[in-house]
Amino acid sequence: MSEDLIIVFTKNLIPGKVKTRLAASIGDDGAFEVYKELLDITEKVTGKIDNADLHIYYSDQIDEYHWKDKPKFVQKGSDLGERMQQAFEHSFSMGYRRVIGIGSDLPDINTRILIQALESLHDKKTVFGKAKDGGYYLLGMVNLYDCIFIDKSWSTDQLLKQTLDELIVKDISFDILAELSDIDTLEDLKGSTISTKFKHLYELP
Repeated sequence: MSEDLIIVFTKNLIPGKVKTRLAASIGDDGAFEVYKELLDITEKVTGKIDNADLHIYYSDQIDEYHWKDKPKFVQKGSDLGERMQQAFEHSFSMGYRRVIGIGSDLPDINTRILIQALESLHDKKTVFGKAKDGGYYLLGMVNLYDCIFIDKSWSTDQLLKQTLDELIVKDISFDILAELSDIDTLEDLKGSTISTKFKHLYELP
């Protein structure tokens, strides 16, 4: 067992239940296709990290298609904050000293960012990957700081600012990593590094 842990928060790969905002523009099958590509990218990148353990937290049920032979769990909680809090709490109870969590819809996630996040936690108490929409795509901690998960404006452009403002007041140190964008809408897809692979989903023949 390593002292470091990477958590991947992911949705089960089911047509009609993934990337619903994107599906409104390109259909359920198209959104499924895009999300599968994002899962493949996430699996490939996280699989290259040798000095940290890897746990996968699914939205609804254990799925054996991706991340074979890795420990898998089902998320618990009524909202994103509760689900993340429970996963981090469980991880620290297992004895991990540094824990980072990421989503599974980042076309530009890379090993350098994950390694940098874990290294940041040797000096800082928390670390965040800044998302272009005002939230964050990565969260890391050396202890469970409940304030990060409680009474937050999830899925808004104020989430990261709101969180950092509270950490400053509580004197909890943090580091900020490179800004990345996830894919939630058709415009996100068109502006992403994987857009050319999916032009058939939104360009007329």
